[in-house]
Amino acid sequence: MISSSDYGSHSWELLLTVDHQHEEVQKEFLLQVTGDLHVGGLMLKLVEQINISQDWSDYAFWWEQKKCWLLKTHWTLDKCGVQADAKLLFTTQHKMLRLRLPNMKTVRLKVSFSSMVFRAVSDICKVLNIRRSEELSLLKQSEDTLKKKKKKDKNSKEPLTEDILNLCNSPGSSGLSGSPGLYSKTMTPTYDPVSGTPASSTITWFSDSPLTEQNCSILAISHPNYSPEALAEMYQPRTLADKAKLNAGWLDSSRSLMEQGILEDDQLLLRFKYYTFFDLNPKYDAVRINQIYEQARWAILSEEIDCTEEEMLIFAALQAKYHISKLSLSSEAQDFTCESEVDEVEAALSNLEVTLEGGNTNNILEDITDIPKLADNLKLIRPRKLSLKAIKPYWFVFRDTSVSYFKNKESAQGEPIEKLNLKGCEVVPDVNVAAKKFGIKLLIPVADGMNEVYLRCDDENQYARWMAACVLASKGKTMADSSYHPEVNKILSFLKMKNWTMSSQAVSDSESIDMKPECLVSLRYTKKYKSKQLIARILEAHQNVSQMTLVEAKLRFIQAWQSLPEFGLSYYIVRFKGIKKDDVLGVSYNRLIRIDMATGDPITTWRFSNMKQWNVNWEIRQVAIEFDQNVSIAFTCRSADCKIIHEYIGGYIFLSTRSKDQNEALDEDLFHKLTGGQE
Repeated sequence: MISSSDYGSHSWELLLTVDHQHEEVQKEFLLQVTGDLHVGGLMLKLVEQINISQDWSDYAFWWEQKKCWLLKTHWTLDKCGVQADAKLLFTTQHKMLRLRLPNMKTVRLKVSFSSMVFRAVSDICKVLNIRRSEELSLLKQSEDTLKKKKKKDKNSKEPLTEDILNLCNSPGSSGLSGSPGLYSKTMTPTYDPVSGTPASSTITWFSDSPLTEQNCSILAISHPNYSPEALAEMYQPRTLADKAKLNAGWLDSSRSLMEQGILEDDQLLLRFKYYTFFDLNPKYDAVRINQIYEQARWAILSEEIDCTEEEMLIFAALQAKYHISKLSLSSEAQDFTCESEVDEVEAALSNLEVTLEGGNTNNILEDITDIPKLADNLKLIRPRKLSLKAIKPYWFVFRDTSVSYFKNKESAQGEPIEKLNLKGCEVVPDVNVAAKKFGIKLLIPVADGMNEVYLRCDDENQYARWMAACVLASKGKTMADSSYHPEVNKILSFLKMKNWTMSSQAVSDSESIDMKPECLVSLRYTKKYKSKQLIARILEAHQNVSQMTLVEAKLRFIQAWQSLPEFGLSYYIVRFKGIKKDDVLGVSYNRLIRIDMATGDPITTWRFSNMKQWNVNWEIRQVAIEFDQNVSIAFTCRSADCKIIHEYIGGYIFLSTRSKDQNEALDEDLFHKLTGGQE
């Protein structure tokens, strides 16, 4: 009989493979081990056997069959579940990775393949000097987009050589606690708020970072020099199903790169996943602003997001600043910087003065006690399936989050013809400034879907007031909210950019300016208009933005992108419980939208603010969500893993907890609690 102590002390052989660069030294080792040997002891035993003098501190065991790292060095082999049939690879945790940034530049740097993706992205952003890393994530390109690119490459006679920015010597990405690159809480680099280049005071310490002054300019300044052929080769989603494919490849933030099948020197896309850009500041966020601008630009050029012809010309005009004004990093920009610094100081002083004096307390008390209302003559349009639209003028009153309309102003004291509650509705602009058309499309949730109503305003000022009120009401806010007046001003500034007239100067300039309009508008408009026509129309629109600085033009571009109806929507094909056909689910920062796959029309909207709880049944991969008023939905995801949608919802809720009072340290545990799930 064998005693239990004798049985427990029996050793066994374990095959270990070492990933090293020394060709003359063997890579496979057979060690005699016991189940009570801890992982750290196994590492020590292996290193002694290898007998190579080098730094092994970045090495760890990767268990190929289980697809997991053995990072808890104090755990025993028994506790880890390692037995004689296990194949362990002793390899580096930090490996080279190629990242395609939103501006289509590729950087190559060392990234942790053992950390959760959330932490890895944070480290990457520190090296690239992008604040608020929680807004970004890593995306693996879908097979469809790659197939299209491979087909194009085969047809091209000359081999494509990709310009890669090599940051492999990055101290921030080597796993060592050395210089944090450009990112530092105590010494954040300051950028010229006009041109977006590093200010002279911070250039002196660029040499300690992999991001030299030249490299930083590559990331912080736009270089729109792509050929029309390159634009034509891009993957252009035509349908909602195509758009859903773009979002299928998001990596799981709660697992490591290696666990998700990513190999050394693979290429991934670094993209802004969550469309809530918090605390943007031109002085510190030149790289971040430029990358957001570039992501927006490519989304518009590839028609990933729809916009009107008028809006496309505005986007083209804002991009055209780089072709027309050519504001270089010269003395002109230097003079601008000095002026802007004085303006900032004056602005800060005036803000301080208002704070100390307490502002106009009467107005503040009025805002608290008396919620503003709007009352105007507007036209109401209700689409009818079998007849023409009925357009009728009514007297409208907007109070709280509801719109009531009456036959005329005199009857406003009585009962309204109808009262529309806008909380949770979809608000879509229906504007053509040239045609003096200022409409607001309201999709109001009702029991059997969405009730479609159009409001037609007389002019842009009336439109801005009512549009801002509708946007706030859809979020459950009233006009007493502090964001109402900034929203009105934002709408007016966007309308002003759209309001241009043809001038003889623009026509003459179109002959002399060397511009490639094919690089500034989507393929749809290059097919519709000739090159000279496009240049003339872009120059018309450019008149309203010609006085902007380059950074201001980027911020205006981002703002205009945010005002598009489809902004911030990530699409997935889903099958709702009890429904026999597929639908599209749009996930935004504040709501979920069920969309008819055939027509593209929204069917129902659910706000995150009304959400009570959500969970996932991992066995059948079904997401279930409960809302107020006993509303509950459940669906399975057909175009991606349900974990991606689960993470999107939890991620947006996590980002809504941020505040400017907090320091920049994120509550990583809370993020994983909200997004990780319990598989």
